[in-house]
Amino acid sequence: MTAPPAWLTVLTTTDSEDKAQRLARSAVEARLAACAQVSAPVTSVYRWQHAIESSEEWQVLFKTTAERYGELEALIEREHDYDTPEIIALPVVRGSARYLGWVTAETAPETAL
Repeated sequence: MTAPPAWLTVLTTTDSEDKAQRLARSAVEARLAACAQVSAPVTSVYRWQHAIESSEEWQVLFKTTAERYGELEALIEREHDYDTPEIIALPVVRGSARYLGWVTAETAPETAL
């Protein structure tokens, strides 16, 4: 049995650049993500309430630790205005030791500093 990943990239989308920027800033300010990247608009095609929809969205990728995931998910749920926001955590299987150390340090709870 392998250990769960220590680091995660968490993905969400929203319908405006301003909302994406606010989610990114909130997570970094709360130390729930070391950084968040807002990507240019993407076109999402999905089924919602029995219809196929298409919309322009902005994607936000948060870099965090598994330890902080629950709090990050709660922040996204609380601050997002979608009924069912996309929140997907992808394991970071490998990465530069310096970068992953930085992610760990930047997401450490205030009491640990």
